[in-house]
Amino acid sequence: MPVATSLERVGENIWLAEGGIVSFYGIPYPTRSVIVCLPGGDLWVWSPIKLTPELRADVEALGRPAHLVSPNKIHHLFLSEWKAAYPEAKLWAPASTIKKRKDLAFEPPLDDELPAAWEGQLDQVRFDGSFFMDEVVFFHEESSTAIFADLSENFSNDFLKAHWSWWQRPIARIWKIVEGYGYAPLEWRLTFNKEKARAAKEKILAWKPERVIMAHGEWIRSNGEGYIRQAFAWLN
Repeated sequence: MPVATSLERVGENIWLAEGGIVSFYGIPYPTRSVIVCLPGGDLWVWSPIKLTPELRADVEALGRPAHLVSPNKIHHLFLSEWKAAYPEAKLWAPASTIKKRKDLAFEPPLDDELPAAWEGQLDQVRFDGSFFMDEVVFFHEESSTAIFADLSENFSNDFLKAHWSWWQRPIARIWKIVEGYGYAPLEWRLTFNKEKARAAKEKILAWKPERVIMAHGEWIRSNGEGYIRQAFAWLN
């Protein structure tokens, strides 16, 4: 009989954990974490969600959380509780997160250069060119999965109807952060240096991902490369 778990297996050595809903400037956003098992049993935990007892037990059944990763300066809410639970784990983030969370001790800022700890397992690119926000995008090679935080938001109509108010739902559609588009939020798109952004997009497309996971919305199980071309059409 299958064992009940709070984790969803995406592929070989990669899992999803779905968290609760948080308010971002009064708008409900779901939370989601990605967990990758590295050789030797170390776990790479991207955008940690609230650490419930059930989630903690399921995570520890996989291995030892060794790397806690914030992909951008918004995804930091639960770093402290994971660090308290796993004090030997290393904290990783771009410089923008590190500047924001001066209460935490991070490793050197994430950029395009891979940390040795996950070389050969994950690739990454820093998507910059906006004064508003930057983000480190990751790629899990074994499962051919690209991992975005807020550069692609892909809300379903069902989620919007259940959680967003009547006046918020049209905003999601105007901004194209819904299924059929999967764009980044409008205020981020409007502030990008498109030449820099296109270079990052081309590296992501060169990965030829089969799957795409984003923090917010319906993740993509096949034809990930096609989805990314759609989600970044605003850069054309």
